[in-house]
Amino acid sequence: MPVFDLTDFFKLSSALNYNLSAASLNRYNVLMYILAGKRLDADDKKDREKMGLLMEALGYLFSAYRQKRRRLGPMAVLHPLRAAALFTRSVDSAGLVDVLSVLFHDILEDITSAQFDTLTWKDMEGLLYGLLDRLDPDDESRLTANLLCLTRVESESYYHYIARLLDNARNAPELVEVKLADRLDNTLDMRIDLEDPLAGHDFFKTIFQILFVNNYPGYRPKMEHSPATAINGARRLYQLFKNSVLLSLIRLHTPAADRLTIESLFDTVAEASLKEAQQTLIHLAGYHLSDVRAQRHLILEAMQYCYSGRSDLITRPDGRQLLDGLFATYFGPMSKKVRGPQLDILYHNKPLMMEASVAFIVIFLSFLNDRDFYIKGISAKGIEPG
Repeated sequence: MPVFDLTDFFKLSSALNYNLSAASLNRYNVLMYILAGKRLDADDKKDREKMGLLMEALGYLFSAYRQKRRRLGPMAVLHPLRAAALFTRSVDSAGLVDVLSVLFHDILEDITSAQFDTLTWKDMEGLLYGLLDRLDPDDESRLTANLLCLTRVESESYYHYIARLLDNARNAPELVEVKLADRLDNTLDMRIDLEDPLAGHDFFKTIFQILFVNNYPGYRPKMEHSPATAINGARRLYQLFKNSVLLSLIRLHTPAADRLTIESLFDTVAEASLKEAQQTLIHLAGYHLSDVRAQRHLILEAMQYCYSGRSDLITRPDGRQLLDGLFATYFGPMSKKVRGPQLDILYHNKPLMMEASVAFIVIFLSFLNDRDFYIKGISAKGIEPG
């Protein structure tokens, strides 16, 4: 399964959602879909026991997330379920603690006693502690440590959080794969569409025609512009920035020898991010910046910027080029109160959004082309213009 493909992601979401919506919830079906035929243990008896533990984990998740929704509206429990499904499809073998780590990666942030009445919370605690008690002591210790590492504390910046997680991954390398699976689902889960906007469309042929064919009439979408959603184009670009930070810090903190174990998921996140940047650019060309000459000018300007190497580093906003200071100005602020208004400003600057889409395409292709590529100026302290 090409897990970076949005159409396949829609199918995955639909299959899980269909089972979750059934009159009688079948945890076994959900688990079988998540595991995708992979065993948890070579021994039949141990495999059944571990499957039973995952069934209990699903029961806890269904109770904990039953009233929660994602930003775009779907049931919140879909996120850990899909992330686990994407994880198992991207690794050669799936261990019990690894799958539990993906399923529970958000519970310390998402689930609190204030969200439930006393009796319900007591029952949920019983489910969780009962599950932990049935784990092997070493597995329980590993799972607990993993969840603490995967949880971002309130006062922690995203940069410091990822760097801390990667430092702990030296003793628990599965943490990197779990985080990549989490980011992969978040990247794919930014659109409520009937189909992939790129399905049946040759993106690079369109770009070629914009650049070289004088009588090209321009890209015309098949459908009318959809109503605004909770995640607009500027906020999608911010999610691509977060992926750039994660992939850069992985390259900086993970020894080359250990990268082979995470290569599949790393590349899949880069591929998904690449597709999202293409979808954003083609959306802008179809609905917001339809003049082909203006498109050509912006693409060529972005090309020159990227080819000079400036897309490979954090730059200052000096006013000479549209893309200068993009990360530092719009995506870099650590405070949501500062970043939110900046993203609103970016959303109304469609030419910059188009050039930013080109820059992200170049960035994620660079991650795929060069195993040592990272964006210079990104560190655990934040971003620092060069």
